[in-house]
Amino acid sequence: MLDDRKLIFDLDTGLEVDLVLERCINHSRAMHGLRLLESAGIHCINSSEVSRVCGDKILTSLALKEASVPQPPVRIAFTEESALEAIDQLGYPVVLKPAVGSWGRLLSKVNDREAAESILEHKSILGSYHHSIFYIQKYVEKQGRDIRSFVVGDECVAAIYRTSPHWITNTARGAVATGCPVNDELSKVSLAAARAVGGGVLAVDLFETSEGLLVNEVNYTMEFRNSIDTTGVNIPALVVDYALENAR
Repeated sequence: MLDDRKLIFDLDTGLEVDLVLERCINHSRAMHGLRLLESAGIHCINSSEVSRVCGDKILTSLALKEASVPQPPVRIAFTEESALEAIDQLGYPVVLKPAVGSWGRLLSKVNDREAAESILEHKSILGSYHHSIFYIQKYVEKQGRDIRSFVVGDECVAAIYRTSPHWITNTARGAVATGCPVNDELSKVSLAAARAVGGGVLAVDLFETSEGLLVNEVNYTMEFRNSIDTTGVNIPALVVDYALENAR
């Protein structure tokens, strides 16, 4: 096992390994670490390009759009004034998200103009990269749950419902996981989303709507702790099999 807390990359020598299965939950370390490994000729799952796209919600939304994968309406803005105009275009409520972030952190559901002005002002004054670009997504009424599907290569191997009385339905925030059947629509949309961002081993978050499934996010460091017993699928074993197959 390579522990990124202890790794030192020598640009001239690299590492003597054949394949790396990325499991780092720190986006910056993962993306740059993967690129360093790839520069030494090491095959990585997932690739640094997949991590770059999935780790940035703007890039993910662009990849989904270019592949005609259904997703909620999104606006991107760079100032408070243009962000307010973008929100007016979408209509309240909306969700403000940091372009880079995970586990449902720093999300804001914005129900009216006063809340929007206050949140945008806070973000602007904070001033970091995470808050200086406004990723604005139309709020989707999801009846207390969403879906996370698990894609390994060319197969959607399992899925869970994530249910919570709160509008944020991440299991990291207390949502309860239950089994979700993988039907044709779920498999088709999940695989399309995975291919759009570059493919590999991915978790796809989806909303159920009256018009069909919408892709919310695609996660390149698949977390499955709450999903193995729930689905009855040995997800890590399938991931290892996929990695070994791609190492040949």
